[in-house]
Amino acid sequence: MKLERTKNATRNIVFDGTLEMVNLLFPFVIRSVMLHCLGTEYLGLNGLFKSLLTFLNLAELGVGSAMVFSMYKPIAEDDTPSICALLRLYRTLYRIIGLVIGVVGLLLIPVLPNLIKGDVPAGMNLYVLYLMNLGNTVVTYWLFAYRSSLLQAHQRRDVISKVSLAVRLTEYILKILILVFARNYYLYLAVQLLCQIAVNLLTAVYASRMYPRYKPEGKLPRDKTLDIFRRVRDLFTSKLSATVFDSADTLVISAFMGLAVLAVYQNYYFVITALRMMLVVLLNACMAGVGNKMVMESRESNYRDLEKITLLFSWVLGVSSSMLLCVVQPFMNIWMGEENMLSAGLVLCFAVYYYSMGANKLVNMFKDAAGIWRIDRWRPLTAALVNLGLNLATVQWLGLYGVLLSSVFSIVVIQIPWLFHNLFREVFPREQLGRYIRLFCGLTAVALVSCAVSWFVCRLFALDVWPALILNAAVSFLVPNVFYFAVYGRNPVFRESLSQLKGTLLSRGGKAQDEQ
Repeated sequence: MKLERTKNATRNIVFDGTLEMVNLLFPFVIRSVMLHCLGTEYLGLNGLFKSLLTFLNLAELGVGSAMVFSMYKPIAEDDTPSICALLRLYRTLYRIIGLVIGVVGLLLIPVLPNLIKGDVPAGMNLYVLYLMNLGNTVVTYWLFAYRSSLLQAHQRRDVISKVSLAVRLTEYILKILILVFARNYYLYLAVQLLCQIAVNLLTAVYASRMYPRYKPEGKLPRDKTLDIFRRVRDLFTSKLSATVFDSADTLVISAFMGLAVLAVYQNYYFVITALRMMLVVLLNACMAGVGNKMVMESRESNYRDLEKITLLFSWVLGVSSSMLLCVVQPFMNIWMGEENMLSAGLVLCFAVYYYSMGANKLVNMFKDAAGIWRIDRWRPLTAALVNLGLNLATVQWLGLYGVLLSSVFSIVVIQIPWLFHNLFREVFPREQLGRYIRLFCGLTAVALVSCAVSWFVCRLFALDVWPALILNAAVSFLVPNVFYFAVYGRNPVFRESLSQLKGTLLSRGGKAQDEQ
């Protein structure tokens, strides 16, 4: 079967992008409404349950990614029996996963009070709230979730996005109305559960209508089944480490510092997540092209691409880090109020955390494009365990500083150097490692200096909140751009990168006009 790749990719970008914007904007509004209508502790509860259930989702093991990948070849060959057999295997695995999550989730009930320092909000039953959240997760796997793989493998993620967009918009509006008028957290969670059921059912209906010949029946040969299980095994350590790394901070803060502190922390982390989405979009746009060139061209040519992308991406990362450092405090003052703000020192830690996380994602993109998951499987797990250990060791005497600096340490000292070693052993010329480290460190130094200057300039002015927000945004955007251009503006790698980027944009524009 020949897929309309360009048309499908365009649809996916449009509707995925729209869904991401909705999933960013409305939760932002809901957090604001929840704070003012219910209180800080409810924000903390939301964050705690999300992180706890993310841990339980480890049972998925990467099955979804492995199954979708396994469908590409039979779809291209119109091998209907194999696709049907894969669907049956996927359905069976997801039923087992849902059962495992449900059972393990129930076994965790006795330890729930130990995960919260202090009391839950008055009138709320912790166990009922947890079971409603657990049910929302289990439903994700039991209600025809396997059918969404057909849409993903056929490059029709736009259908999933359309369904999710319609249902999520309805969900968000209902949640806001419930918070404002009913102020009932149980009803809030009930809407969340019903909407998750609706997403699963509607997606399954569309998949069945678009691909009616695919039924979950038949059996795969033993060798193909084993190959899928091996792929799942290789993906597991990456999934485990990402889960531990992302959720450990939340669980540790809740257990040792309480829901109110967790809620304030997550308000700041929410801003980082929004910026991180921008970085992910940039890296995903590069992924396919980088992967193709790694197969087709020499190590030296691929290394030149590494330098170009690193320079451009680090420029964006440095500017956004400067803006985070200087703008987040007046923004938080307007959004959540002065009583829900962290200290300037913690904001600095958040900015360093954001920059290190972005740099790690950049290097990770090249690892994923090269497909060197197997030799890299222990790195992220080691870093995640170190992060968790340092969190537990430092949170009681350093508080949030210990949590944030633990994450920075595990990224800067373990993840990035180890990734450098793996990439220059397997993908890029080893003799270029020193040159790349100098480039990487130089870009980081420019980011540090420009952020420091931006911070100093913004501190010179004592303004009200709104004027401070506008001035800080302008200063923190202009200053790092001036620094990067002064240092790298005449760099031949930078000039070549801009030239290629301009050529790509012009060629795409011309192609779009030809297609109209």
